[in-house]
Formats: sequence, structure tokens, C-alpha cells
Amino acid sequence: MLFKKTFISEQDIIKGCLKGERKAQQHLYESYSKKFLAICLRYIKDRDLAEDVMIEGFMKIFEKLSQFESKGSFEGWMKRIIVTQSLLTLRNNRHLNMEVHVEGHLENADSVYELDHLEAADLMELIKDLPVGYRTVFNLYAIEGYSHAEIADLLGITESTSKSQLNRARNVLKQKIADQQTKERRING
Repeated sequence: MLFKKTFISEQDIIKGCLKGERKAQQHLYESYSKKFLAICLRYIKDRDLAEDVMIEGFMKIFEKLSQFESKGSFEGWMKRIIVTQSLLTLRNNRHLNMEVHVEGHLENADSVYELDHLEAADLMELIKDLPVGYRTVFNLYAIEGYSHAEIADLLGITESTSKSQLNRARNVLKQKIADQQTKERRING
């Protein structure tokens, strides 16, 4: 009688992956692929490319697994690889362009806006529509928790550029939220 090996702990999964066990690798992939695809999609709008980036990220995870020292969260360690892979893709694909947009002040950037009725999914959609540079810095700073120094290092930009991209991203989001709420008031009005 054959019985399926089950992985009870994270350590079992890691040990199995280090031994090259396909079941352990499959279990790790199935456990984290949805979460990691969502991360890739925050940086890369094109779903097919985001899926490719996620798969490349998993390949790096399996390749570098022996370097994980169990100091801190395993998921956090993997997430950093996925984010780095997304950023490398942005930097290496010219059509994804990480340029810094320097435009005039946004109209109504100081508009009053409320987040009361804004769902997390709606906010993520607004973030997804930001220009690539704004979206990337916003995700790294506000969602992933990187410092401006780390972002500058990861993206090959200055800290001041990171700060200005974040500020512009916030202003665009404020404007989009204000526009959305004005539109809703007219409809419900």
C-alpha cells in the first residue's frame, strides 16, 4: 500500500525541497503561488508576464533555498525574492519603463478625500492604474515596507527620486479617490 507523504511543518517542506523532492516543491508552490502572483501583479500589469515572473521567482527560491538561514520568516524571505524578481523584470524590459514623470502640480491635489467607503480591492485597482514608476515605489514603500534608501538601491535611483515618486503617487491616488467620490455623489445625488 502506497501512502502519500504529507508535509506537516514548514521545516518539513524546506527539508523536502532541499532534497529535491517534487512533492515538497509542489506543496510549497501551491501554498504560496496565489499570494506571490498577487505581489507580481502589483508591479507588473500584464498577467502573463506576472505569471512568468512568479515562476522565475519560485525557480530562484528553489535555487537559493540552501541560503535560507531560518533567521526570520521563511515567507518573508521568499517574498523578498519575488519582489526582487519583479523589479528586475521592470528594469530589464524597456517597454515597462521606470521613468520618472515630472509634470506640473496636479489639480486639486489637496482635495478633501475620505477612505471610509473605499474598499481595499478598490484601492488596489487605483494603485494598479498608477504609472509604473509611481506604482513601483508606492508598493515598495507603503505595502512592502522598504525604506527610501532600500528602494533607491533596488531600483538604481536616488533617495530623493524615491521620495518624489512616492509623493506623486500619493497625490495621484488622492485625486483619483476625490474624483471617484465626486462621481459617486453625482450618481447618488
